[in-house]
Amino acid sequence: MLYNDMLLAADYGQLTAFCLLDLTSASDTVDHDLLLLRLERQFGLQGVALQRFCSYLSGRSLRVLYSNQSSPAVYIVCSVPQGSVPGTCLFIFNMAYLVGEVKQHQVSMHA
Repeated sequence: MLYNDMLLAADYGQLTAFCLLDLTSASDTVDHDLLLLRLERQFGLQGVALQRFCSYLSGRSLRVLYSNQSSPAVYIVCSVPQGSVPGTCLFIFNMAYLVGEVKQHQVSMHA
């Protein structure tokens, strides 16, 4: 379908750009403050609902255990937990702004 659309655009003399997004590590780069701001402004979350997401994201740390030795804790200031329903939903909410950006620039998007 994408290839066909590109050929049709070429037939009409239109410019075609092909952009691929590698999202393999994207959940590790989600800024908590920006995500909470988007949840509030774009999705209208307020009060207890917003506080629960804030609580879910804050105070997380990572520690590696190897041969009964533990590394120092590293506090996580960005990312959403992978493999959890709330983490997946938060990632999707965070990426939702892309739809608005695409529409604003009148770009045709294929998923």
